[in-house]
Amino acid sequence: MNHRTTRRRRLLTGGAIALTAGLVLAGCGDSDKSDKTDKSSESGDSASAKKPDLSVGGAYIPVPAMDDMAGGFFTVTNKGTADKLVSASSPLAGSVTLHATVGSTMKERKSFTVPANGTLDFSRGGNHIMLEKLKHKPKQGDKVEVTLRFEKSKPITVSMPVKPATYNPANSADSTEHDPSNAKTHSTTDKHSSTDKHSSH
Repeated sequence: MNHRTTRRRRLLTGGAIALTAGLVLAGCGDSDKSDKTDKSSESGDSASAKKPDLSVGGAYIPVPAMDDMAGGFFTVTNKGTADKLVSASSPLAGSVTLHATVGSTMKERKSFTVPANGTLDFSRGGNHIMLEKLKHKPKQGDKVEVTLRFEKSKPITVSMPVKPATYNPANSADSTEHDPSNAKTHSTTDKHSSTDKHSSH
């Protein structure tokens, strides 16, 4: 075998190796692009799925005992990721504040967490909103518009019917409407202070 033939074989072998390597790298490149596209698409889908999905139900306001203050109750249902109720307002009130029950004392809160795939309950003896500096005292049968604002979700405006002072949906057949002695009421006549809006029951 002469020197020229050996050199030709080496060139051919080197060229074949280079071609093979190029094809392998090209294949990898295509695969990476495909993976990135798929991951980007999946990421977009998951991002759109990971959002709060809120609705409000069971809203009502008992006929207030005072002319300038009323309590409100409702349930926020969430079918998505967690959110926060951060404020509320109403055309009827100069201000609307959020309150929680701590032991037997009512205290103002800046926000409430709406758990993922769960509910946030505002009910008698528990969390509630206070409509203060009322422009007029609502009477039974009226409807009061209240807008709830959240950290992530768009505001939700609810029309809250004014119920009898002793109304409590937790009691079957609304028996408290007929027998006030059975009523488990939350008084709106409690005095307010800068740190503790309500005295204990």
